[in-house]
Amino acid sequence: MRALVTGAAGFIGSTLVDRLLSEGHQVAGVDNLHSGDAANLDLARGGEAARSGRFTLVRIDIGNPDFVDVVAGFNPDVVFHLAAQVDLRRSVVDPFFDARTNVLGTINVCEASRRAGVRRIVYASSAESWYGAPHHLQEEEEECSSPAPRSPYAAAKLAGEFYLGAYADMYGLTPISLALADVYGPRQDPRGRPGAIAFVGGALADGRPTEAGGDGTAVRDYVYVDDVVDAFVRAGQAPVSLTGSYVIASGRSTTIAEVHRLLAFSPQIPDPSGFAEPFADDPHLPYSDIGRARRDLGWVPVVDLVEGIRRTAQWLRALPEPVSPADPVVGCPVGEEARSAS
Repeated sequence: MRALVTGAAGFIGSTLVDRLLSEGHQVAGVDNLHSGDAANLDLARGGEAARSGRFTLVRIDIGNPDFVDVVAGFNPDVVFHLAAQVDLRRSVVDPFFDARTNVLGTINVCEASRRAGVRRIVYASSAESWYGAPHHLQEEEEECSSPAPRSPYAAAKLAGEFYLGAYADMYGLTPISLALADVYGPRQDPRGRPGAIAFVGGALADGRPTEAGGDGTAVRDYVYVDDVVDAFVRAGQAPVSLTGSYVIASGRSTTIAEVHRLLAFSPQIPDPSGFAEPFADDPHLPYSDIGRARRDLGWVPVVDLVEGIRRTAQWLRALPEPVSPADPVVGCPVGEEARSAS
C-alpha cells in the first residue's frame, strides 16, 4: 500500500507512520512542522525505510496550493488526513485561523485526492463534534443522530466530514471518518493544553503540582494511541465500498479524578494536588458505543487505561528535559485525539 499521511510529525500521525512502515508499506509524510515535532519521526527517517526509499517527509502546509502536486507526485492508494489546528482554546480566540486550517485545509486535501485519482481518505474527526457536551451517558452510538459541536474546533471538524461526504457524492471518493475520543499515549505534547493525561502527567513527572478542572467528576473516554492507529490502518485497508463515520473510543467513561489517581500510582509520579475551575464549556464527554467500528472494521481497543497510563508515564519520565509549559499549569485541558494530530 502507498500511504500519504498528513500531520505525519504529530502525536498520532508519527505513530501511524511507524506502524505503516513496520508492515512494509510505502509512506509519504506531510507536515508543516508548526506544531508537529520532527523528532517524532526519528525512527522513520533513520531506519531501513528511509534508506530504501520507503519513507519520505515533505514539509508543506496542507493549505498550500502546491500540496496538490505533492499528492499527485506520490500517487498514493490512501490518504490518511490527520493534520489539524489542534488547540480548542485557539479555535475560540481565533476561529478564522482554525477554519483556514481545519476546513479550507481539508478541502484542499479533498481536491488533491480527487485530482490524483485517490478514492480512499481516512479522516481524523472528533467525537466531540457529534456528542457535544451532554450530562448523561450515551448508551447507543445510533442515538447520536444529530451533530452537536460546541466549539469552533468541533464545528470545523464536522465541516470536514460534510465536505468529504460531498466529494464522495460528486466525485466517487470513498472517505471513512474516524470520530476520535480522548486519545493519549507517548509523543503527546505534555506542554500543551490538549490531552489531559499527558498534560497532568507531564507536570507531575516534572515535580510540579497541578490542578485539574472542576470537582474531578468530568467524564471522558480515553483511548490509547496504538488502538487508534490500528483503527486507521483497518480503515485504510477496508473494502472500497465501505464509507461512513465511526466512533473510535475505549467504550469506558472515566473521571479526571480517576486519571489523577492512576497517575499518582505510577512510579516516581507524586500525588496530584487538587482541582480548579474548568475552561468554559469543557465538555463532560461520556463513553461512546463502538459497535459499528467493531462490526464493519473488525476493530476493538486492546490497551486498557491502567496499562496505557503506565506506558505514558514511563515515556514522560524518560524525556530528556523538564516538560514545563510556558504558562502555569491551571485548569483542566480538553483532550481529544485530533487536537493532537499535527
